Amino acid sequence: MSKRPRFRPFRRPPPIDTRQLPPQGSLLWSFTWAFEGIVFALRTQRNMWIHVSAGLVALLGGLLVGLTRIELVLLLLVVSLVLIAEMINTALEAAIDAVVEDFRPLIKIAKDVAAGAVLVAAGNALIVGFLLFESHLAELRGASLDAARESPSLLVVVILIATVLVTVAIKAHKGSGTPLRGGLPSGHTAAAFAAWASISILADDVDGATIISGLALLMALLVAQSRMEAGVHSLTEVFAGAVVGAGIALLLFQLWA
Repeated sequence: MSKRPRFRPFRRPPPIDTRQLPPQGSLLWSFTWAFEGIVFALRTQRNMWIHVSAGLVALLGGLLVGLTRIELVLLLLVVSLVLIAEMINTALEAAIDAVVEDFRPLIKIAKDVAAGAVLVAAGNALIVGFLLFESHLAELRGASLDAARESPSLLVVVILIATVLVTVAIKAHKGSGTPLRGGLPSGHTAAAFAAWASISILADDVDGATIISGLALLMALLVAQSRMEAGVHSLTEVFAGAVVGAGIALLLFQLWA
C-alpha cells in the first residue's frame, strides 16, 4: 500500500495589530497588505530567497559587465516573472491548505502545475540570462586566460580553488563526510597533489626540475599519510583525492597555459 502524499505545512504569520494600520480602503491600506504578502513569502519560502538572491546576483553582474539598458530591462522582466510565479504558487498552496486537510488527487495536480509554472519561469530566466551574458563572459574568459598565461601563480590559485570546489561537490553528491572533514575524496590530499602537479609543470624548464618535483610529491604523500594516520580518511579516499587534485591541475594547465 503506497504512502499517502503529505502536504507541505505553512508557517502561520504572526497576528497583526490592526491599530497600527492605515485607514481601511485607502491606497496605503492596499500597499500594506501587498507588502505583508511579500514579507510572508520571504519569511516562509526557501525557494523565494534563492530566486531573490539569484536575481540580485544577475542584476549586479549585468551592471558590472555593462549590459545595455534594453538588456537590463529584459533581465528585470525575467527575474520578476520568476518571483511572481513563486508568489502565485505560494498563494495557491496557502489557500488550498487553509480549506483542505486530507489528500485529494486534484489538489495534488493543482499544486504540481503551480510548481511547474515556477520551474518554467526559472528555466526561461536561465536561458535569457545565458544569452545576455554569453558575449560578455566570452570577453571576460579571454581576459582571464591572457592573465593566467602571463601569471602562472594566478593559474595555480585558480587550480586550488577549482580543486576545493570539485571536492566539496563530490562529497555533497555522495553524501559522505563534511565539506572540510572526512568522506570521499580527501580534500587535503586533493589540494596537495594539485600543488604537486602545478609545481612539477612550472618547474619543468628549471634546473633540478626532477628534485623539485620529487620534493613536492613527497610533501603531498606526507599530507595523504597524515590524513590516514589521523583516522580521518581511508586509503581509497586519499587515492581519490590525489587523482582529483592532479587531474584538475593537468586539465587546467592543458587548457589555459
